[in-house]
Amino acid sequence: MSPFKSTLLILLILTSTQAFCQYTDVINSNRPGVSRSAFSVGTNVAQFEVGPYTIKEERTPTAAYEVSGFGVDFAARYGLLLEELEINIEGTYQNDTKTFTSGFSSEDKRANFRFLAVGAKYLVFDPYKNAEEDKPNLYSWKANRQFKWKSLIPAVSVYVGANYDTKPNPYTYTGIEGFSPKVMVATQNNFSGGWVFVMNLIKDRIGTDQSDFQYILTLTHSFSPKWVIFGETQGIQSDFYADNLFRFGGAYLMGKDFQLDTAVTFNTKDTPSVFSVNFGASYRLDFHKDKEIDNGTSAKDEGQRRANRKGKSSNKKRKKEAEPTEKIKKQKKKDIDFDD
Repeated sequence: MSPFKSTLLILLILTSTQAFCQYTDVINSNRPGVSRSAFSVGTNVAQFEVGPYTIKEERTPTAAYEVSGFGVDFAARYGLLLEELEINIEGTYQNDTKTFTSGFSSEDKRANFRFLAVGAKYLVFDPYKNAEEDKPNLYSWKANRQFKWKSLIPAVSVYVGANYDTKPNPYTYTGIEGFSPKVMVATQNNFSGGWVFVMNLIKDRIGTDQSDFQYILTLTHSFSPKWVIFGETQGIQSDFYADNLFRFGGAYLMGKDFQLDTAVTFNTKDTPSVFSVNFGASYRLDFHKDKEIDNGTSAKDEGQRRANRKGKSSNKKRKKEAEPTEKIKKQKKKDIDFDD
């Protein structure tokens, strides 16, 4: 989930954005789903996402077999040079035993990367940028929850990368090895009430015998500043493998830089049936700095200066309002002294 797939949206927590930049005050993780947010982690932010899982597959009735094992999903993300740009490396490593149950029973112990990819993602369109009217209404809960037609316009990013497959690899088509291109379009809608919808369209291992097309749809809901839940569907279509997977789970924000999550994955067919449970964590190293503005100070410093100036103006105003009252008191005192 993504994607979850934006300052807390953790999608509110997981995949949200601020006006003017991609950076958020809290971690913006793609976990626990497999979709990718349209937004980057922010410049000079290094983020690590990892999730061990267990896997159980069964195929019946012909060519019957069972697969039982474990694996780990991982990703390292970094915001480079521009707020819109992110470079990343991600993959899945699995270790399992495949047992054939038809005819003579036999076992095949397997271990390798199901996929390993490096690439870059760039935000090409951000409908939330500089949107002053999208700031929270501090006086109306209803106004913050009502539907906005503008939210139907998604943020859009593109990803270009390369898969790397070793030979032999039991999880890929025979003969595939080396690098192969991978491209993706990711969209994201941030709706009122803490709802976020992410869509990924992916073309993977382009030019190989296992070139596949995938779509991933993720809906997340943040119902508190700490908790988020999600539902996700993933479709995979290739000559080597086809499936429709479903995921459900949630995430908990331990701190502004640390998130825990869990999810279950399953399908509805028996060629093979799939069931998986994962637990994960995301952590970021935050070296982000606000952009400098025209007078050479940071946006944070400028905001503080404005607040100080506003405070000084208010003090002056209160002093002026108090002056007539003081004059009246002094005059009354003089009148009393004169009568005596």
